[in-house]
Amino acid sequence: MKSLFRLICLFLIPITSIAADKSSALPTADEIVTRMTASDLQRQSSFAGYEGMRRYVLENARLEKRAEMLVRVQGDENGRKHFEVVSEQGWKAANSHVLRKMLDSESDTSRPELRATTKLNFTNYEFTVAGEELVVGRMAYVLEVAPKRKDKYLFQGRIWVDAEDYALVRAEGSPAKNPSFWTKSTHFVQVYQKRGNLWFPLSTRSVTEARIFGTTDVNIEYFDYAPKSRPSQDALLSVNEAYQP
Repeated sequence: MKSLFRLICLFLIPITSIAADKSSALPTADEIVTRMTASDLQRQSSFAGYEGMRRYVLENARLEKRAEMLVRVQGDENGRKHFEVVSEQGWKAANSHVLRKMLDSESDTSRPELRATTKLNFTNYEFTVAGEELVVGRMAYVLEVAPKRKDKYLFQGRIWVDAEDYALVRAEGSPAKNPSFWTKSTHFVQVYQKRGNLWFPLSTRSVTEARIFGTTDVNIEYFDYAPKSRPSQDALLSVNEAYQP
């Protein structure tokens, strides 16, 4: 399960389908992914990281267990993530051995040198245009995503890319490689929303079928996400003037 969230550390909304017979008028997969990559880099360069809150809820119906954790996240300008557990309650074993390990894994794989191996790009995936759909009133291109290698940090599924901003608005699928013998299957859905000029995660849901424990649901709610502002030029000048070596 923690491997699934490593690939989500990268990556429920009502959707209305649009007839796919207009595929000839759609941009190619290469065009969409190239613009998505360029737009993502441009958005990242416009702010100095971000901060926000997350609420994790893990539930297992067979065991009648529940765990909940409130987490503060700080994102650096280079994409590295730092987590602080604010509170936790419920099933202690799940908090310690599942949720906290998910945070450790996501923090570790957010390092720039590792993020490159899981990014949604041509190095790691093949893309095929599947059509276009309305996602909460905004048109989005739908792409089939196929990993180029069997890697538990990659996934097979679909992504939705906003047709105006070329931002990722939804991703869903399953790990390209089963992370464990004890895991029969895992499926996830991650949704993003636009806040101001930026896109932040809104929710993640994963359902894992295990050979012993049955079905485990993990839901993550993201809230109070906001960009960190860059220091103004005046502020930088004031610091430089105040510093006299």
